[in-house]
Order: sequence, then structure tokens, then C-alpha cells
Amino acid sequence: MTEKATSEAPDCGPEESASESAKAPATEPTGEVAALEPAGEERAPTPPPEPASQALAPAAPTAPTAPTAPQATKPAPPSEDVPSAPLLLALEDVSDSSVTVSWEPPESLGRLGLQGYVLELCQEGASEWVPVNARPLMVTQLTVRNLALGDKFFLRVAAVSSVGTGPPAVLEQPVHIQKLIEAPKIRVPRHLRQTYIRQVGEPVNLQIPFQGSPKPQVSWTHNGHALDSQRVNVRTGDQDSILFIRSAQRSDSGCYELTVRLEGLEAKAAIDILVIEKPGPPSSIRLLDVWGCNAALEWTPPQDTGNTELLGYTVQKADKKTGQWFTVLERYHPTTCTISDLIVGNAYSFRVFSENQCGLSTSAATTKELARIQKADIVAKPKGFVERDFSEAPSFTQPLADHTSTPGYSTQLFCSVRASPKPKIIWMKNKMNIQGDPKYRALSEQGVCTLEIRKPSPFDSGVYTCKAVNVLGEASVDCRLEVKGKGMGNVLP
Repeated sequence: MTEKATSEAPDCGPEESASESAKAPATEPTGEVAALEPAGEERAPTPPPEPASQALAPAAPTAPTAPTAPQATKPAPPSEDVPSAPLLLALEDVSDSSVTVSWEPPESLGRLGLQGYVLELCQEGASEWVPVNARPLMVTQLTVRNLALGDKFFLRVAAVSSVGTGPPAVLEQPVHIQKLIEAPKIRVPRHLRQTYIRQVGEPVNLQIPFQGSPKPQVSWTHNGHALDSQRVNVRTGDQDSILFIRSAQRSDSGCYELTVRLEGLEAKAAIDILVIEKPGPPSSIRLLDVWGCNAALEWTPPQDTGNTELLGYTVQKADKKTGQWFTVLERYHPTTCTISDLIVGNAYSFRVFSENQCGLSTSAATTKELARIQKADIVAKPKGFVERDFSEAPSFTQPLADHTSTPGYSTQLFCSVRASPKPKIIWMKNKMNIQGDPKYRALSEQGVCTLEIRKPSPFDSGVYTCKAVNVLGEASVDCRLEVKGKGMGNVLP
């Protein structure tokens, strides 16, 4: 039933209430009822009587009911007619506005059967038990809604038959309605799960979301100590906390720990912040040695690395004539180096910068002395020259190869010859000189000899010879050319 009970206690005694409940028809087992409004009478300073000895039966002399007229004229029903107390009364759920209880049917239902159950509530410090459902309900679980925060009360349930109400089952501990506690949890953004790096002078603005209900207590520490309120501002809302530093300094580096506390529970998150700046220049630099077109340098690391690791050194050179600086090495890690390919006759200065994530140092360490590249005394010592005779008779390094061609398609014959002085090349077909014949074109370049036969016909088949002749001798190679055709009709003009 969802009917809301009145704030006044009933005038009738427990016996009359039980009789009215027995006469009422069975209700729908919704399992939910609205909470009672607070009773109008003042609460007693002591809790209700011992729940184990209370019973809703009219004959029970210890039932904590409001004062009523004596009921001695009406006899109590026999014990076998009323049901026994429900079993296993337990608290199922408590929220900030409702409570759910459940129980098991009693062992004895009475001779006349069971009509339902009545749930009663007694505020802590009061002595009056007020029914939550006006009529018996045939359910073994009931939810009481519309409760107020801060309410603290006892609950009991009794089984009802047509002749009366049986003894109740009482919850041993009171029920306290309070705001639900959501365990605190911190959600650190992904970019803050690793070291958060800022440069000196830049702002630091960290927004860290968290969860927790009711609103938890939030605190920040820096390296285990309280924050400097003159440098660090913190604003905390219901769902996040913001840490703000207007102009970061290197002293702001360290571990910032956020703690969220709620009702004995807490969550912590650590955020590492590193504030960096440009490094200082190398402490000193000196010119170790100069030889040939080379110069050796050595320097010492800077005293201030900018609160972070160095990425290396940048080495530059400048000649005395122009004074322009040119980079020789970048992000060079050792503290010694050799500069090569210097120009003879020039004098050079060198300087070295330190480098970290912020960039190059604002100044550099520069050599005091110049590296002068001297001109070496070179004495020419000519060796005797023996002239070599490269003359040789012609010899073919690549001979002609037999070849098969198709009528009407130009073809070429190749060979290579070696000779000094340059030989004269003569082409022959079937031992006949073909020089000057327009059907053939002969080429010779870099020792490669080529004979092009333009649109050959079967009549151009035969043995072709290439002869090379100079003053030291002669050599020749030959090959066979076959032009395949199906007769005179295939010969192209």
C-alpha cells in the first residue's frame, strides 16, 4: 500500500487495531509504502522497550503502545490461533531516502491461516511503535520511502491472522538514514601521469577531477609540506581541484600530492612538476693542439644545466678575416673534439654552447687564442718519367656473332677491336668489300664497330667479315647472316 499514515497515533488499542486489520480485504503485494510523518507527541529520552519481549497480541502486557483504556474484558485468543513471529528479519538496502527489509514466513501460521504482515516503526528515543502499512500485506519484503535525512529508528514486523497479531520480529540495530557515501576517487589526466615540464616564467595550471559524495575534503602538499599560499593558489569545487602558479620558478619543481578524504576513506595522486630554463655556458674552454688543417678543443660542463639534463653541445668556428660563425657540431656529447678541414693560412676562433630542452645557452665559452693554420714547406721531388709504348697490333676483344634476321627489318652486326694506333675498319660480304654501298652503314666509335644492314632480303644472307688494319698488323672476324623469307614475293623494294 502507498497510503501515507497520519501523524497522530491511533486512539484504539493494539487489540482493536488488529481486529480492524483482520477484517480488511487483502491488498496488492506492492512491497513499497510511504514513510510516516513524525509523530506529534514528544519523544521519550529512552529507547523503546526490549524488542525481544514485545508482541502485538492484545494479551501481551509489555507492548509499547500509547496509553489506552484497559482491555481486560476481552479474552486473548489461544496461542495456536495466532501465527508465530516471522523469521530472518534482515535489512536489505538503505539509501538516503528509503529502507528495504525482508523476512521469512513464520514457522506457525495459526489454525485460521495468515492474512499478511504489518511493519512497524519506532523512532529512536520514542516508545510508540507506529504501523507503516495500515493493512496487512502478503509480502516478505517491504520498502519504506520518503524518509528524511537524519532519521534513526527501529523496525519490527508481525504476522496477522483473522483472530489477532502474532509476536513481532525486531531488528536488533536501529536504522540510520543518512546521505550515501561515494568513495573518493581521483582521475589524473593522461598528460599529468608523467613529469609535467614548464619553463621558468610560464604559468602552471593543473585541473584534477575527482569523485566523492558528499563533498570530500581536499588538500595539497608540495614535497610533503604545505603549499606556499603566496605562490600557489588552489581552488576546489565539487568535482575538481585547480592548482595555479602564475609565474613558475625552479623552486616550484617537485612532487605535488593531492589527497581527497571522506568519512575515513581517502585517495591520493602524485604529480611531478619540473620547472626548467636555459643552461649556462661551459665553464671553460681551451685550444689543445693545432696540426695540419686540424685543431683540438677541450671544455668543461656548465655549472648550471637549467634544472634538467643537457642534450649536448654546439661547436662553432669563425675565421679571423670574416668573423662569421659557422656551426661545426650539434648536440655533441663529449667535452673534447677535433675540428678538421680548416683552410691553410687562416686563423680561427672557436666557441661552444650548452643545450637542453629550452634551447642553447644565452652565451658561449670562446677560445682566447687563435688556431693558426700554417702553410707547410713543400719541396717538389719529381720522379723520373719513363715513357711507355702503348702501340699494339689490332685484336678483336668481342667477335661477330651469327645472326638471323627477318626480311624488311633493319639489322646490325657488332664487334669490338683493340689497337694502337687507331686501325682502319673494312667490312666485306662473301670476301667482297662493301664500303660505299648505300645499303650498308658502317660505324666505329671507341673501338666498337657496327654494320647496319637496311631492310635486308634473303639475297643479303651470307658471310660478313670485319677487318682491322694498322701499321703493326691486321686482324679479322666473320659471322654468318641468314635472312629468312618465303620467296621473292617477300622481298621489299
